[in-house]
Amino acid sequence: MDPKRAATRTLVGLAFLALLAEPAAAQNSLNEELITGLNEKLLYVAIPITILVEAILIYTVVRFRESNVEEASPTRENRRLEITWTVATAVILLFVGVASYQVLGVEAIGGVTAASNPNADQAAVTEDFEGAVGPEPSEENAVEIEVVAQKYYWTYNYNEANVTGLSTNDEPLYIPKNRTVYLHITSTDWLHAFHVPDLGLKQDAFPGQYNTIKTVAYEEGTYQLYCAEYCGVGHSNMLGKVTVVPNEEYQEYLEEKRSQE
Repeated sequence: MDPKRAATRTLVGLAFLALLAEPAAAQNSLNEELITGLNEKLLYVAIPITILVEAILIYTVVRFRESNVEEASPTRENRRLEITWTVATAVILLFVGVASYQVLGVEAIGGVTAASNPNADQAAVTEDFEGAVGPEPSEENAVEIEVVAQKYYWTYNYNEANVTGLSTNDEPLYIPKNRTVYLHITSTDWLHAFHVPDLGLKQDAFPGQYNTIKTVAYEEGTYQLYCAEYCGVGHSNMLGKVTVVPNEEYQEYLEEKRSQE
């Protein structure tokens, strides 16, 4: 087969595969939206580079697969070529770094600064989020929920609504749609990790310390919650649900729970 024709067919095939990488559908939360957006940017850079490298590799293999020369000629120094690939690599890495920093610098991804509670011990944490990083003054409509990990379940405290002590053994974690939510993650006994993949949420849970997740959920529904840190024999059973509902339904849920206390 003619080498040029083979290389052309290869490029067409790789380009077709690149077209299959369609943008993702609407995301479930701000966190997932930011993560997916970064992945797409990096993909748009990686696909052309992959096509170029593979095309050169395939062309070289096909073009020089047979030779009567027993020993190949040594490669001579090519300063222009060396400068070109050095600059190209630097530009690509700079793009990746800037694009990543723009996402990692957002609180919803990089995390709200963790704060230690010096008055807490490994058996309990205060119910008023002492030491946690909360909403800014401009976020008057933000919701704060304490998520407490323990072997092998989660407990939710909606302190501002005076609804506390709800656990994954009985209830999902309810959060309102299209409202800023601060989840203050902590633990009473061991290292755990709060992880909701479909919402792009993940944060470690340490005894005596709050690690805060900031999010805005866009899509209603129920999402799977996992513990993502091996925490003992019951780790695989440390599951739960996170339910995103309209704000009216969220308020009704809190009123119902408050009346039961």
